[in-house]
Amino acid sequence: MDSPPTEASIRRALKRAAEGKAIDAEEAGALLAADGPHLDELLAIAGGVRDAGLREAGRPGVVTYSKKVFIPLTRLCRDRCHYCTFATVPHRLPAAFLERDEVLAIAREGAAQGCKEALFTLGDRPEERWPAARQWLDERGYDSTLDYVRACAIAVLEETGLLPHLNPGVMGWADLQRLKPVAPSMGMMLETTATRLWSEPGQPHYASPDKEPAVRLRVLADAGRVGVPFTTGILIGIGETRAERADAIFAMRRSSREYGHIQEIIVQNFRAKPDTAMRGMPDAELRELAATVAVTRVIMGPRARVQAPPNLIDSEYGLLLRAGIDDWGGVSPVTPDHVNPERPWPQIEQLREMSAAAGFELRERLTIYPEYVRRGTEGWLDPRLAAHVAALSEPSGLAREDAVPTGLPWQEPDDAYSTGRTDLHATIDTEGRTGDRRSDFDSVYGDWDEVAAHITTDSSVHLEKDVLAGLRLASGDPAKLLLPEHEEQAMALFNADGPALDELARIADGLRKQVNGDDITYVVNRNINFSNVCYVGCRFCAFAQREKDADAYRLSVDQVADRAEEAWRDGATEVCMQGGIDPKMPITAYADLVRAIKKRVPDMHVHAYSPMEIVTGAAKAGVSVRDWLTELHEAGLDTIPGTAAEILDDDVRWVLTKGKLPASAWIDVVTTAHQVGIRSSSTMMYGHVDHPRQWLNHFRVLAGIQDRTGGFTEFVGLPFIHTNAPIYLAGIARPGPTWRENRVVHAMARVLLHGRIDNIQCSWVKLGDEGTIAMLDAGCNDLGGTLMEETISRMAGSENGSARTVAELKELAARAGRPAAERTTTYGRR
Repeated sequence: MDSPPTEASIRRALKRAAEGKAIDAEEAGALLAADGPHLDELLAIAGGVRDAGLREAGRPGVVTYSKKVFIPLTRLCRDRCHYCTFATVPHRLPAAFLERDEVLAIAREGAAQGCKEALFTLGDRPEERWPAARQWLDERGYDSTLDYVRACAIAVLEETGLLPHLNPGVMGWADLQRLKPVAPSMGMMLETTATRLWSEPGQPHYASPDKEPAVRLRVLADAGRVGVPFTTGILIGIGETRAERADAIFAMRRSSREYGHIQEIIVQNFRAKPDTAMRGMPDAELRELAATVAVTRVIMGPRARVQAPPNLIDSEYGLLLRAGIDDWGGVSPVTPDHVNPERPWPQIEQLREMSAAAGFELRERLTIYPEYVRRGTEGWLDPRLAAHVAALSEPSGLAREDAVPTGLPWQEPDDAYSTGRTDLHATIDTEGRTGDRRSDFDSVYGDWDEVAAHITTDSSVHLEKDVLAGLRLASGDPAKLLLPEHEEQAMALFNADGPALDELARIADGLRKQVNGDDITYVVNRNINFSNVCYVGCRFCAFAQREKDADAYRLSVDQVADRAEEAWRDGATEVCMQGGIDPKMPITAYADLVRAIKKRVPDMHVHAYSPMEIVTGAAKAGVSVRDWLTELHEAGLDTIPGTAAEILDDDVRWVLTKGKLPASAWIDVVTTAHQVGIRSSSTMMYGHVDHPRQWLNHFRVLAGIQDRTGGFTEFVGLPFIHTNAPIYLAGIARPGPTWRENRVVHAMARVLLHGRIDNIQCSWVKLGDEGTIAMLDAGCNDLGGTLMEETISRMAGSENGSARTVAELKELAARAGRPAAERTTTYGRR
């Protein structure tokens, strides 16, 4: 229970807030209890912070709202929140879901009344609790509620022009990827971070799987990784303490700072409703609401947009404006608030008058906030939504109030694809890159301090006896080193140095000779990076550029086919093709590129598309990964690169990458590819913010996949190139792996994957000649390819060139004392 803060602690916290100093959780808890003159002072401070933010945004004195319709797609839910009257049971409803025509009827009525937002609200995954929901979806051909949400959102866009805002509850990374192309914004209330309110019987969220705070915090993070303008907030007065309330506010701030995606914070007060388990609970007091709004404003800062629902505040508009809100949320002239049906929306003119009485001008906004409208081309807005948003917005990003929503096609943009510095593959070696970083370096990667806070370390000590035992296992039964009971021996080998490392390399080289003989293999291939435009925000990547950056480019389908044909004439048997996650790349382009190459050069092996490209393409197309891969395979795709793996540990991935696919999605894509007959390489990028225990777990994941599918052709160790990498320039990552680490990773790859993956490749682009020769003496049997062009490592600062001739690769093999042999992509001999 809460104990009241002391007078001195409230005064101290007020003083710090007034001076613009950061307050901590304890001080925030004290301010949440402010009353009387202390509350007045807190409101004045928060109002000043809000006013500074509005001046910075170019709209001083403006408070916003969104004119919307409320679409209750389904009132069935798998959760059992004790305060909710929205969720109900099937026999109380005419149908499990609104039909598509019913959805469109609501949207059309809203469009006729000048609404611009279609707010989709629904229960979490009702088909997992209610057979009636599952049956309804099955009868209409939908795999899930989210599939139906997606279809309805497209229909609303195309037939009414309203902009969908989706509130379907808990979503995973892949769900958000699939829904982003159909909605300019999405949302989910965090509500609280108090786990006890979920885990303890009798508490409001007990028996509600989607209300676990850790699950909801993951949704916030995944929305940031996918780049979705996202609405979230807290629900106060449901039994949380002031400390727990403060913790929730700080949790939202951490997510916002890391990803920059939280477009608004809603502070909503609990209102008891009849016929609920919490009908006897007292409503949250308006004083308490005002204090929470003010503390939220102080913690989140001037750039945050803070909202309080106007139908839940008993006409205390002035009080909430004093507390620091700058938005009234969605207001509907057409539909009721289905979540709080006993509380009607205020009339918009009434809201305008009340705002004016407090000295504010009321302006209409869209469901996507102005800041994200203006920055839509930076990855916040899918290109298929750009025309819909542009039709309703003015240059400031606010709504054009006289705009009449009209249905528009939901389709790919018509932009010509070939643009920019298309000769970068050649000039990167002669002229270099224009600058050492992309133009949005200071904003695209999130708050670096928040990023650094997620780095983990492993300081365990390894004994000499473990090294010796590990070497014995490596020599006699290497597969056992992957087992949990031998983890300390494996870790000792990952930390080996001196004579122990030499012995490990000798053992690895012996295994190589046993499996591969003495031949050092290579493939004659050409790398084709068809676009470097990308807004994912991987913090290790120096390749990605914004569309208007000096080094940005896109290749047309014909240009890619030309390069493949040139490579064939020069003796290549493979093209390796990857690109940035370019939001303007048409869905059809992935298959079109493959078909164009096969049409020009039927016998060319097409090795293309990382798991990230595949999962993004499938999401944009609205199909499963399996269906997408099958289509690409039928177009002529032969194998895929196992890149985008980095380290298959999300603790590392979410530091390295802002928006890349989680480890589970990488595993799913690669496993599915193998199952549909598409083999792949496997990789690990190391030497940045990782540590050896994470390397070991990565190898375990690869071994597990290979045991199930047998689809990996090789393992490629990828040393981190730090020179131009954002995460290094920000002072977070180390400057790549040491010489010792390079030797140990390649040797351990041979040892740990023995009997599973026969081919261990070293990257001459990243290691250079001397490093490559050393790795060939430590278990590697393959040099990779001639490449002919290589942009990704060169943009990162690699100084080892972008092409090797066959003669140069043979010379490298000779310097290692072994013969060279040309191979195919799948390791057949030429």
